Amino acid sequence: MTSPNEQDHPNHAQRTPAGSAAALAAVALLEEVREDLAAAELPLALPDSEQARREAASAVAQLDDYILPRYRSLDAPLLAVVGGSTGAGKSTLVNGIVGHPVTRAGAIRPTTRQPILLHHPSEADWFEGQRVLPSLARIRGSVTNSPVPANRAGAVPDAAAMSSLVLVADPGVPAGVAVLDAPDVDSISDDNRKLAAQLLAAADLWVFVTTANRYADAVPWKLLLNAASRDIMVGVVLDRVPAGAEEEVSEDLRSLLDREGLGAAQLFIIPETTLDAMGMLPAGAVQPLRAWLADLAADAAGRSDIARRTLNGTVRAMAGRVSAVALAAREQQHAAANLEDAAVGAYGDAADRILDATRDGALLRGEVLARWQDFVGTGEFFRTLEQNVGRFRDRVGAFFRGEPAPAVRVEAAIETGLQAVIVDEAANAAEDTDQRWRNDPAGRQLLGTDDLSGTTPGFEDRAAAEIRAWQEALVDMIRTEGQGKRTQARWLSFGINGLGAALMIVVFSMTAGLTGLEVGVAGGTAVVGQRLLEAVFGEDAVRRMAEKAREDLHTRCQVLLQEERRKFLSRLPDYDGSIPDTLAAHAAALVRLADNA
Repeated sequence: MTSPNEQDHPNHAQRTPAGSAAALAAVALLEEVREDLAAAELPLALPDSEQARREAASAVAQLDDYILPRYRSLDAPLLAVVGGSTGAGKSTLVNGIVGHPVTRAGAIRPTTRQPILLHHPSEADWFEGQRVLPSLARIRGSVTNSPVPANRAGAVPDAAAMSSLVLVADPGVPAGVAVLDAPDVDSISDDNRKLAAQLLAAADLWVFVTTANRYADAVPWKLLLNAASRDIMVGVVLDRVPAGAEEEVSEDLRSLLDREGLGAAQLFIIPETTLDAMGMLPAGAVQPLRAWLADLAADAAGRSDIARRTLNGTVRAMAGRVSAVALAAREQQHAAANLEDAAVGAYGDAADRILDATRDGALLRGEVLARWQDFVGTGEFFRTLEQNVGRFRDRVGAFFRGEPAPAVRVEAAIETGLQAVIVDEAANAAEDTDQRWRNDPAGRQLLGTDDLSGTTPGFEDRAAAEIRAWQEALVDMIRTEGQGKRTQARWLSFGINGLGAALMIVVFSMTAGLTGLEVGVAGGTAVVGQRLLEAVFGEDAVRRMAEKAREDLHTRCQVLLQEERRKFLSRLPDYDGSIPDTLAAHAAALVRLADNA
């Protein structure tokens, strides 16, 4: 027999469905689905995120454990998983199927510490490799037929770790069907329950074992409904049925199966009976189930049909799971976008408020106004200005040449006032963003216990440095603008700082829509800067320089605030925006694959 580990070799096309190009394309699709599901991160704390993460992980596991292996190997033996509730008698039933003790049964729960896979000796190669359930290590077990007490039956490892699969070759298992004794689906052990669900997801057919007094329990029925969604073949064993209650109990169970879409399930009744010294059921009690499995094993075409039916049903159910993960990924992106919009909006509003403060005269108060008045003088200066612009130039020029320090004080006052506005608005934006994020479960998770409601360390210094850079750029602009004005060369040589201070005053006194200085500030002091600059450069040039200086300042403030908001945005996950659409397309492709199989 060819080893199952060779299944992907091109010389073993018989192990794929007909080895056709369509089958190879289907496997390629399934591998792509598996890769994209594994990459679909759902890190935000949304209401359904945890369930979606479990769904994605479970779907990846089922692709690895069952869909891809079975799609590549339709002629492999069927895997019949025996599962059911705690104490239902699964291990005793498996012993009955092979005709002697091979698994442990007892009163201490959980009794099935490791899953045991029984197969015909001739089919060992199918299971010793990693063809199915690749995440479980293989342990080769052995069986003894010597009489032992019922609660010690079987020579099978009993490790606490649920990470291995015990393989037992036994001629009592018909060739063509392997039997896997799974842990209890409602076990007190989380590991047991998870492993039971994993094994049932890898089954070609399911032998569900329940008892006369527990057949309506909720947990097993949840798994039965999952089997129905996969169109899997199910055999239901009703164990320990009291004498005289067979008809009533079986009719009620059959009614439940019909109502839940499992009317085609085979039903086997095992009456309440006493086990023999080896913990075995009477041979006749298990004979109908043994015969059913033997008939399935003997019919190669029938086995292939069962495998295809379960495979197609599982692929169709997988499409629904992939679609659900796609929806969850889209919701994650929407949630992240909402958080990003909250931060961008808060800091954008802060930038707008800073811009408003620079154009409505609000900065020309207090220290800035005082330093500007010190710089230009008072009453006699303004009378001179009104009488003759030429004399104004001479007087101011001499003032600039002889007293440069006052211009520097104006710049320093502007820096201090503007810095206060920028820092205050950055803090407001941080507080607003922090509050909006904390009102959102996803944002609350991303922030944790960190307080981001203030500015970051060093922000005041960075703001001051940016303002000084803006002032230097403004002075450079004045120098560049004056290069072609030879008649004003001495103004640029002796009064560059003063002209820069004047331009800053003009920038901060121009209200929205007003390009000349139609609005005077503090008794007309700002008019001085306007007239001075116009005398040197002309009205159009002054307007252009003021607008350019304001745009430059606004851009610099935006960059400062964008750097500040990074403390929020850096916490958002880095999404591949194509994942939701890709998964949705995969879901549709899986439906087509199942329908056309």
